[in-house]
Amino acid sequence: MYCSTFPGQPEVGSGVIPGGGGNERLPLLAGRGRALEIILGSDDFDAETAERYGWINRAVLDAELDGFVRNLALRIASFDKEALAEAKALVNNTGLPPVADLLASAKVFVARASAPTTLAKLPDLFARGLGRPGDFELNLGRNLGPSS
Repeated sequence: MYCSTFPGQPEVGSGVIPGGGGNERLPLLAGRGRALEIILGSDDFDAETAERYGWINRAVLDAELDGFVRNLALRIASFDKEALAEAKALVNNTGLPPVADLLASAKVFVARASAPTTLAKLPDLFARGLGRPGDFELNLGRNLGPSS
């Protein structure tokens, strides 16, 4: 079984937009069409689909996760620190969205979070389990959408 994490961008389903750069970073990773599917659909995704979409680096079996992370960390730690820092800085030049875009998105996020339509949804979402361990949180994307 793959790692039991189900990535998702459930924000639109609860009346806000992705915060923390999701609107800017996800299109860079997955492409515009898939980013729109992920963000506007507000659903959960399995690891294999997330990997295929370019959203995550790799889907790793639960039994292999600790060994994979340990080996990767040890490998990276064995390399020249200056070369690592320089390579990371160069990737960041083209792999991160401009700060202005992140700030513009944060402004929209705050406005949406305080909008009357969003605030009206919160009591129901909290009553159903938002913010508490359980099925609602573990399957947030599915639970935000219409019942099947």
